[in-house]
Amino acid sequence: MRELRFGPHGLLQVGLLREVSNKAHNAELKLFLEVEFGLDTRPLSPPEKTKEDILLFFKLYDPEKEELRYVGRLFVKTTGKPVEILRKLNEMAGFDPNEEIELYEEIKFEPTVMCEHIDKKLTFRSSQLEDGDIICYQKSPPLENDEMCRYPDVPSFLEYVHNRQVVHFRSLEKPKEDDFCLELSKLYTYDDVVERVARHIGLDDPTKIRLTSHNCYSQQPKPQPIKYRGVEHLSDMLVHYNQTSDILYYEVLDIPLPELQGLKTLKVAFHHATKDEVVIHSIRLPKNSTVGDVINDLKTKVELSHLNAELRLLEVFYHKIYKIFPANEKIENINDQYWTLRAEEIPEEEKNIGPHDRLIHVYHFMKDPQNQMVQNFGEPFFLVIHEGETLADVKVRIQKKLQVSDEEFAKWKFAFLSLGRPEYLKETDIVSHRFQRRDVYGAWEQYLGLEHSDTAPKRAYTANQNRHTFEKPVRIYN
Repeated sequence: MRELRFGPHGLLQVGLLREVSNKAHNAELKLFLEVEFGLDTRPLSPPEKTKEDILLFFKLYDPEKEELRYVGRLFVKTTGKPVEILRKLNEMAGFDPNEEIELYEEIKFEPTVMCEHIDKKLTFRSSQLEDGDIICYQKSPPLENDEMCRYPDVPSFLEYVHNRQVVHFRSLEKPKEDDFCLELSKLYTYDDVVERVARHIGLDDPTKIRLTSHNCYSQQPKPQPIKYRGVEHLSDMLVHYNQTSDILYYEVLDIPLPELQGLKTLKVAFHHATKDEVVIHSIRLPKNSTVGDVINDLKTKVELSHLNAELRLLEVFYHKIYKIFPANEKIENINDQYWTLRAEEIPEEEKNIGPHDRLIHVYHFMKDPQNQMVQNFGEPFFLVIHEGETLADVKVRIQKKLQVSDEEFAKWKFAFLSLGRPEYLKETDIVSHRFQRRDVYGAWEQYLGLEHSDTAPKRAYTANQNRHTFEKPVRIYN
């Protein structure tokens, strides 16, 4: 801060403002204006000031209240020493005249805090104090008092003020609603943050807290949560590209996060062989486990149609089956965020498939009224077709499998589709003849299509929203 004095013809002095502003590289100029009144309430002229005089501003810090406030200003000689004005400073603060106090120079606040202790026995000039400098002071803290106050001295308090951040915490289950707010420091470590959250919600074990950062562009939680001690400071949690957020999402886990991170959790939709329902299970296994381990775990949780039923795991996306997972495939890289993982019993007819039989994909579809583009919907499935089997024969098995009424089934059309182009079939067509090519790109792009209207009620797959729709009732087990 610089002192500016305005004389009776003060135009030249006002011109200094532009110079000061330009030196600060800041269009905004903050001024301190003080008017002193005499006994007759008329304003007094500023005291005479020589080159040896400097104007200092003083702030008082109270560690118990965590409060720093302006208490006054003094003119001092550059050759003088702070020890000479201690009684005056105590008077300004309301302390006893002989109270021991510590002095600090508040040098700068941005972009980082610089606050240095002042030796009371050195001259102001030796301490490089100049016109407009700010001195903060406080009672000399007793050694045993350090632990009682969060910020026992001026530098630690200024660091706190510079880095404090009010964070809005939201439950990951309700990402649009603020749950609570905490005033934290941007310098808090990962452990500091989860400890404060756990304390606020009354949780004994902070390692069961998992945090997720905020996406400033989508205004939603980021897809991946923050790993255990995956960031150093709170400031790292709040940064999204070049933007800074004040929102964090939290969830309370049933096991500590470090332990959970050694495991892989998959959401698997189990389709019962005979019951018209889908049950969602969360399978949690060590990351080096295989698909076979997933199936074995699932068998302990689901109701099978018979004791010796075998299960398989499928990858489904937009109502098409893209993959049957081999039992020895590792689960660590399986993604259930964008693909639906479907488990089902392997039908007996598929186990006994003959050398001339074919296992084909069967999908439901309808045409867009506007552009006639094929749109898939509903549950895709596999079907064994035999050599020489006509469409009429295949239709009988499909109707029985899907349990469709005669009236409704009579409205359905059947087509062979390759890369989205339908070729409608007649009752007498040999279905296997259409599935001779094996060089087609992706087996899922060559299928028997069932064209009919999508009349089934849609139920969002809550574990994978916007990715799949079930036509069967859904139950979810975690």
